Amino acid sequence: MPRTVTRDWVVRRRLATQLLSSVPAASAGEAVRRLAGVQAQDAPLAAHSLAMRSRTTTYAGVLAEQASGSWVRTHALRPTWHLLATEDLRWIQALTGTRVERSVASVARRLGLTEETKVQAIDLLRELLAGPAPMTRKEIGAELVARSLSASGEATGQLMMAAELRSVVCSGPPRGVEHTYALVDDVVPPAESDRWSTERSVVELARRFYAGHGPASERDLHRWSGLTLTQVRAATAELGDRLEHVECDGEVLLHDATAPARTSRRDVAYLLSTFDEVALTYPRTGFPRRAPGTDRAGLLGEAGGGIVVVDGHDVGTFGRTVGPKRVTVTVRPESRLTAVERGAVAEAAAFLAAFHELPLDLVVG
Repeated sequence: MPRTVTRDWVVRRRLATQLLSSVPAASAGEAVRRLAGVQAQDAPLAAHSLAMRSRTTTYAGVLAEQASGSWVRTHALRPTWHLLATEDLRWIQALTGTRVERSVASVARRLGLTEETKVQAIDLLRELLAGPAPMTRKEIGAELVARSLSASGEATGQLMMAAELRSVVCSGPPRGVEHTYALVDDVVPPAESDRWSTERSVVELARRFYAGHGPASERDLHRWSGLTLTQVRAATAELGDRLEHVECDGEVLLHDATAPARTSRRDVAYLLSTFDEVALTYPRTGFPRRAPGTDRAGLLGEAGGGIVVVDGHDVGTFGRTVGPKRVTVTVRPESRLTAVERGAVAEAAAFLAAFHELPLDLVVG
């Protein structure tokens, strides 16, 4: 029988497993590898998530690492952008790409995008990106429109997603803070993992998830990975004694007991993007809310924001605006904060401003 643990124990271990309260990774790229996949539709806040987990603590530094080819931003796992280590791109997309593309098939049909259209667009992308310089989505979109392959930004997005999921294109070096595209074969070296069987890939993805996100349930892995529950359960069983089982709030959670998870940083507060891996992954056993009845309609969905975590509890939401000269962080507590807690929130906001290398304007209330 799994031993019973408290939610506080689970939260503390996750914060350490995900490098938020443990020794930070030597680089942002190492943080990406630890997590296996980092959801990244809000690119600046995804970069901030890496800065909180590593010794690369500025946006410029994170972008420089990305430009060096340490990882790529592409579609995988679910129909949204993720950061993947370059050596993980092909095997993860081979495992999950077809299922993700199938999940958005109704959108493609609505836009009139047939398989023939996708193939033509992918052939054009191979031609366009064979040159010496990567291209932005706007530049590529203009070429797709000129050849009557796309009639809207949404159609261009669907065609680019298909090309990404088929491991044809991925992110190129950032142009300032603008996203570019390059050919996978030009920026991702071949790896032994490119030839893995489906069964081996499923087990490896499960192992990496539990090591980088545990303690987590099989359903957490199912939602995060897009794998079927049958695949998840088979992979979990295959991992066997490499995983420790615990029970929290009536749910069995699994983690790699050998993964480093010792708390070494006493950060009391975190500003976590809505899409941060530690905020998004655990719908049933996530951070306990101090004011669970508070209406958050619209707040978490706004650009540039997320949740405020203090001492392992979700205490409210925040938004951030990055201007040319200052960063404004607006914190909305949903319960009364002590003076110590307010100071910790101020430190977390100061880290966010320092990440952008700009002064901070902090509004709490």
